[in-house]
Amino acid sequence: MNENQPYGNPYGQEQFGREIYSPDTTVDPSGSGFPFLEMGTSFIIGLAIGYFLKKSFKILLLLLGVGLVVLFVMESKGMYTVDDAAIQNGVSSGVNSFQSLVEMLKTRLSNMEVTTGAGAIAGFFAGLKFG
Repeated sequence: MNENQPYGNPYGQEQFGREIYSPDTTVDPSGSGFPFLEMGTSFIIGLAIGYFLKKSFKILLLLLGVGLVVLFVMESKGMYTVDDAAIQNGVSSGVNSFQSLVEMLKTRLSNMEVTTGAGAIAGFFAGLKFG
């Protein structure tokens, strides 16, 4: 071991525990930084639908929350009177509309062929997770 090379590598190709790139190493060309690009078309469709549904639901809840806070502030200032029954009816009709949209999309995805339907459903749940 040389005193100028404390790690014992006579070629100087290792610094602080990391190996330096050498041209004889092989790289797997099939490995991609985007694993979803290697999936099937039905998986991508399901992923897009699941992602869209989750993001749209979040935006819908944000807008609903902001609207309710504005209504409650206006009511506390005496500028507006809030009818609780009308709010409950409006929210329940919105929830029912969103549920019917989700059911329609689930039905559409499940009507695909068995192999593409399984990929679409898996993509749908992946989109819900990542969305």
